[in-house]
Amino acid sequence: MPHANEASVLHKQAASDHEAAAKQHLKAAECHDHNKVGDAKSSSKSAMDCCNTAQKNTKAACDCSAK
Repeated sequence: MPHANEASVLHKQAASDHEAAAKQHLKAAECHDHNKVGDAKSSSKSAMDCCNTAQKNTKAACDCSAK
């Protein structure tokens, strides 16, 4: 059985990853608002990378809590 602390750490990491993704999405939106397509593309790539990491860490956190 996993320790509560392990689940807590995993959930906090997932939350942090989701926050990072949200920041990159907002940055991409701002770039689009200012017609900075290249910067928007870069921020979009970063957002996708953060989302992928967040998804993996979310699954790990939720699996840990379910045990």
